[in-house]
Amino acid sequence: MERLITNYYEVAAIVLFGIGFAILLLHNNLIKKIIGMNIMDTAVFLFFIAKGYIQGAEAPIILDVNSKTTNFVNPIPTALMLTGIVVAVSITAFALSITIKVYEHYGTIELDQIMKMGG
Repeated sequence: MERLITNYYEVAAIVLFGIGFAILLLHNNLIKKIIGMNIMDTAVFLFFIAKGYIQGAEAPIILDVNSKTTNFVNPIPTALMLTGIVVAVSITAFALSITIKVYEHYGTIELDQIMKMGG
């Protein structure tokens, strides 16, 4: 139980991922599926950023040449997640535009109704 409390960011990320995955699987509405995908994206971002954080470490920017600090936070997970956020926003915009086209063609965004129409 102590490890769950210590790693509460990771636990929250796993719970968020599970919620997003459940939304993605259980709902037939395309907008709800996109929201579930975004929740999963956010969970992955939270998890990687939490793994890259080191308690008591400083940002990897050296302001003073005489500084004796050797404990720095790893900047790579943060940089990768910034790129991931840009990709996630792009995929969300693309998915929403496809959803608009599906609605214009079928008149609904419910997948079960689209499948009944011969989708």
